[in-house]
Amino acid sequence: MEPHGPACPGSVLFGCELTASTKSYTFQVDEEDDSDHILALSVVCLSDGAKDECNVVEVVGRNHENQEIAVPVANLKLSCQPLLSLDNFKLQPPVTFRLAAGSGPVHLSGWHRITHREDAFSEVDDDLSDEDEEELPPIMPAKK
Repeated sequence: MEPHGPACPGSVLFGCELTASTKSYTFQVDEEDDSDHILALSVVCLSDGAKDECNVVEVVGRNHENQEIAVPVANLKLSCQPLLSLDNFKLQPPVTFRLAAGSGPVHLSGWHRITHREDAFSEVDDDLSDEDEEELPPIMPAKK
């Protein structure tokens, strides 16, 4: 029996497509899961069959007051900007992607990164050894 289920790699490829008929996609994980999940978006691009119109993609999530907030992350148009690199823009699930304008199809791709909490603790334990410990000087306040 595997310790974290049958398929628990560190990162798995993520992709979804937004269209006129499927205007939103929600990325969520099982609330019972004791792992940390991050969705890192790499690219948003128009797919085959897109019209030359503005396609606005927004991310819908929750702010620090737990209120829903929608933030546009891409405005794509076939003739001038069919693709946008998001440089692994990190989001914490649950998060919804919504095609706020246009008919797409727009494809979002990136990586779903999974960190198992007990793995993170065991890696820290392995990295620490008595031989490598150095005493750090105390932090002094800045002089004004």
